[in-house]
Amino acid sequence: MSAVRAQALPGDRVHITTDSATEPFWQAAKERRLVACECADCGHFRMPPTPFCPECQSTAVDWVRLSGQGEVYSFTVIHGFPGLPDVTMVAAVVDLPDAPGARLVSNIIDVDPADVRIGMRLAVDFWPIADGWQLPVFRAVEPAEQR
Repeated sequence: MSAVRAQALPGDRVHITTDSATEPFWQAAKERRLVACECADCGHFRMPPTPFCPECQSTAVDWVRLSGQGEVYSFTVIHGFPGLPDVTMVAAVVDLPDAPGARLVSNIIDVDPADVRIGMRLAVDFWPIADGWQLPVFRAVEPAEQR
């Protein structure tokens, strides 16, 4: 096991913009809740949130609160970031089991990057970023918690 732990970028380096389709997602994150956009007509989940459903083109939306559980679908390890050469990040595409078909691009933090694997179980956490927002990030679920 290496001494390197994956981390998130310093919060002051992360800025977001919102629009009418994404604002509810970010407002929920600010309250430390993970939500997903579900079509109110056909039930299709979509991440990132979009103004209309790609399945039925409806604009009707329900925001569903998720458990915060996830699973690594894909990931990459990033060594260094412009201006922060010592930062190591694990960028991941996370499957959200409470929102079938929806995946969230995020970071896995506080883990040895060598231990990350496809299918690894994760739990959401929130990282403070610029302007008072919270960024959903994920932490590995300990093996004892995976029973």
